[in-house]
Amino acid sequence: MGRKSKAPEKPSAAWMGTYGDMITLMLCFFVMLYNPSEVDPTMLATITQSLQMSESETTSGGMSLSAGKLADLGNNINSLPSLEKGKSLGLAKKKAVSLFAPDVKSNRITLTSDERGLIITLLSDNFFEQGSADLNINDTRETLLRLSEFFRSDELKDRRFRIEGHTDNTPVSIDSKFPSNWELSATRAVNVLHYLADYGVNESQFSIAGYADTRPKFPNETEEGRAYNRRVDIIILDEGHF
Repeated sequence: MGRKSKAPEKPSAAWMGTYGDMITLMLCFFVMLYNPSEVDPTMLATITQSLQMSESETTSGGMSLSAGKLADLGNNINSLPSLEKGKSLGLAKKKAVSLFAPDVKSNRITLTSDERGLIITLLSDNFFEQGSADLNINDTRETLLRLSEFFRSDELKDRRFRIEGHTDNTPVSIDSKFPSNWELSATRAVNVLHYLADYGVNESQFSIAGYADTRPKFPNETEEGRAYNRRVDIIILDEGHF
């Protein structure tokens, strides 16, 4: 009987360990050379993206970089978010959590976020009498001062804001000066802006909207739900929602 042919052995992958060690050492070397005062944010972002390889790309290396004009970098740059805008909004979120801690603790303000941006919610029952658009300035002055300080901060100097008034589904009273909840919600938003402007915010960065009861956060079937729906939202807008 003829001798059976022996199947060829699979190539060794031991070299990948040495290759990985070499790449790690090179990365450490360039980190040591890194000078944050001279870095080009655009090039830094491109380098970061080039290092984010999937496992299947480890044998072929990362993306190649070019030191030409921005146009030469192609879609690598076009697909990156705005680093400076993202950094400033991140700092603004941290500042908001710290600055408004007393107001959050006292249930005057809540801080949330969605696809529109960072949302500062003023619970209306703390700021307005029922059916009124006049701010209860004596009880809310400190909160409004903190809000004006926040919107005048350097982290937000190039951003846009929208003040949205909301009500529950209870119709306005017969003797109300407002024909409907639409006018009530819009006037509350306007009055919040007027007071913030008195404390030094730049009105040109703001827009106003009144939504009446059309965008509730909670069901209006309970008093607690209606209380949370009576609110004024101030939104630090992401760029796509200007």
